[in-house]
Amino acid sequence: MASCWWRCRRGCSWRPAARSPGPGCPGRAGPCGLHPAAARAQMSFFYHVKSLTSACPNMYSISRLYHTTSAMFCYSKTRSGEKYTDPFKLGRRHLKGLYEDIRKELLISPTELKEMSEYYFDGKGKAFRPVIVVLMARACNIHSNNSRDVQASQRSIALIAEMIHTASLVHDDVIDDASSRRGKHTVNKIWGEKKAVLAGDFILSAASMALARIGNTTVISILTQVIEDLVRGEFLQLGSKENENERFAHYLEKTFKKTASLIANSCKAVSVLGCPDPVVHEIAYQYGKNVGIAFQLIDDVLDFTSCSEQMGKPTSADLKLGLATGPVLFACQQFPEMNAMIMRRFSLPGDVDRARQYVLQSDGVQQTTYLAQQYCHEAVREISKLRPSPERDALIQLSETVLTRDK
Repeated sequence: MASCWWRCRRGCSWRPAARSPGPGCPGRAGPCGLHPAAARAQMSFFYHVKSLTSACPNMYSISRLYHTTSAMFCYSKTRSGEKYTDPFKLGRRHLKGLYEDIRKELLISPTELKEMSEYYFDGKGKAFRPVIVVLMARACNIHSNNSRDVQASQRSIALIAEMIHTASLVHDDVIDDASSRRGKHTVNKIWGEKKAVLAGDFILSAASMALARIGNTTVISILTQVIEDLVRGEFLQLGSKENENERFAHYLEKTFKKTASLIANSCKAVSVLGCPDPVVHEIAYQYGKNVGIAFQLIDDVLDFTSCSEQMGKPTSADLKLGLATGPVLFACQQFPEMNAMIMRRFSLPGDVDRARQYVLQSDGVQQTTYLAQQYCHEAVREISKLRPSPERDALIQLSETVLTRDK
């Protein structure tokens, strides 16, 4: 188990170890091999998100994480006393016909709007969010009343989460003028921006109708918060901060709102439907939030370490959009000359290529991965509070999958 935690994505191993500081970052390496400035920046990431989203009630040092994470996974996995199952295989048991059911929600007469709305619901993805939602539903149900059944309303949350996510992708591609997504042309590239916006709106409206039919006002309030967060997160992405510490906080808040809020609030929604205990609701929310932030951090890493064929979309896309993600912000600690490029959003000729080289020469990728590990560690700590079950253990394993994925 431990070996997969420290596997390099490009085939060469890396580990927390002292290294020569990069240009513009004089001095000795600090704890766990990080330069003091970089180490301070890394911990400031976690402290900022703690104040912004209350994600991390208990902090762990990088060195302690290095020694305890894999052991914690092994301990939690064995407590249920039942044979362990692949999380995606276990989750999909309750997701049969997922995309067919979504297409039923999108049942409309105009052929073109129907084709656009159904374009990404082709069943070729891993259904990451729906899988988390149904696993959380079963884990909370077992914890509350020892029932392994997923309620129809809880399954509906899985559909709604996937619909909200897909609508946000359609809108994001318009904003970013993206040409490919999941290995094929984007909706806006095929049908044009105006129609793509309308298709995204339609998917959101269908999700809202499905949510209303659940009839639980608390759940409706929880999931409408997701839509607000998506909009606020997009506005945060359009802006930038000059102060470095504010820049870190800005990045993490944007990451929470654009990615983690949907997972966190969907997990909370199914816990509300299946269990009356507010403590369980908070456990579900915190798990989703921490896994969601880790997922996006790794996504930002893969923008530098994976090829376009693996990702199904162009790499270095964030730099081309003028965005400074985790690897860039950490690299800036070693290469301060990147500050000017960040502030002008990599708009001058050669900025994107130079910034990419700085990131690859720095510890930016590794440090962003360390940070993602800390969030996953926190997610495991939260979900381990629930009664042992195969579903709880699958959620633990899923957090490792977030860290080791390559696309």
